[in-house]
Amino acid sequence: MNLPLFIARHIYSDDNGKRKISRPAVRIAMAGVAIGLAVMIISVGVVVGFKHTVRDKVVGFGSHLVVADFMTLQSGEQYPVCMDDSMVNVLRSIKGVEHVQRYAYKQGMLKTDSDFLGVMFKGVGPDFDPSFLKDNLVEGEVPVFSDEKSTNQLLISKPIADKLRLKAGERIFAYFIGDNDVRTRRFTIAGIYETNMKRFDEALCFTDIYTTVRLNSWEKDQATGAEMTISDFDQLDHMGGVLAAQVNRTIDKYGETYSSTTVKQANPQIFAWLDLLDLNVWIILALMTAVAGVTMISGLLIIILERTQMIGTMKALGAKNSTIRHTFLWFAVFIIGKGMLIGNLLGIGLCLLQQFTGLVKLDPSSYYVSTVPIELNPLWILLLNATTLLVSIFILIAPSYLISHIHPARSIRYE
Repeated sequence: MNLPLFIARHIYSDDNGKRKISRPAVRIAMAGVAIGLAVMIISVGVVVGFKHTVRDKVVGFGSHLVVADFMTLQSGEQYPVCMDDSMVNVLRSIKGVEHVQRYAYKQGMLKTDSDFLGVMFKGVGPDFDPSFLKDNLVEGEVPVFSDEKSTNQLLISKPIADKLRLKAGERIFAYFIGDNDVRTRRFTIAGIYETNMKRFDEALCFTDIYTTVRLNSWEKDQATGAEMTISDFDQLDHMGGVLAAQVNRTIDKYGETYSSTTVKQANPQIFAWLDLLDLNVWIILALMTAVAGVTMISGLLIIILERTQMIGTMKALGAKNSTIRHTFLWFAVFIIGKGMLIGNLLGIGLCLLQQFTGLVKLDPSSYYVSTVPIELNPLWILLLNATTLLVSIFILIAPSYLISHIHPARSIRYE
């Protein structure tokens, strides 16, 4: 039988309503652990959810990896590369690549009777994955894009629709300036999307890749490049290196040079900002652990002082200091455990409330999302619980040595 555990369990069950001094101390210590753990769960859930939500929006517009002409990636100007079926098959054959889709950009201008707006037309084909745009669709539908004919279907963003006062189903003229002429196309607004990523929403609309290739006067097998989705985002840097080793500096049949980049390299400011959020989380975790630790130390010291007579009696009966220390550490584990249970219920409950109701709102122009995103990961929650328990017990080891300074003869007479 574990004697310290047995005594600690007896003290804990006997303490309810009988120890007027230690009862508030125990409750305060328990509350410190509960609040600290709840704040940690909420903080990690919010930051991880926010990072993944913003990251997925950036990836939705540009995928994980991009293969394009070297000059396109360096200057931003649109230079074509050969992106025929054989090249696409080469990219698909790379281990870890889930999806490959071709695209072609063309700058143009949308014009109504009363207004006009310069935008970038992104041409995509039947290999385009529309799931991201469907998730952010606010009106109409995402059309089926073609690489063999022009359907004259256009998908625009809500900011563009608001500026030009357009709705789904309406028609609009688009003008494209070439080297020697101005070309005109009449599009039908198939749908309107909104992602709250102002950088993209205010400038990008989607149409057939056939149309943009023709407007650029490129060959049928040419495009701006190919976008690639990988199975594991954590392997992005590795996959970028593999792709660069296989594709970079190779020449297509038109004499153009292939190059590649990752979504992090293409959007360094956004990902640097997201990485800074990790520092905030670590600071919050450290502060909450410190708060929980300090309240537990205070509670344990009060309990030890109140149980001085019991400690003296146990020493007089031959109990070792280590046995008594283990007894009070087990007592602390009971307090921490109940506090952690309350903290889990509080933290996970508030996270689920926000996840399903979107109760807390954000300014989408500043944070790219309209409500606070939450992502609950069982592994993270288990790690937070285990860390809280271990750290709390560890910092209680030093205060528990106060027991060795209690003299049996004096403590028995202690009032």
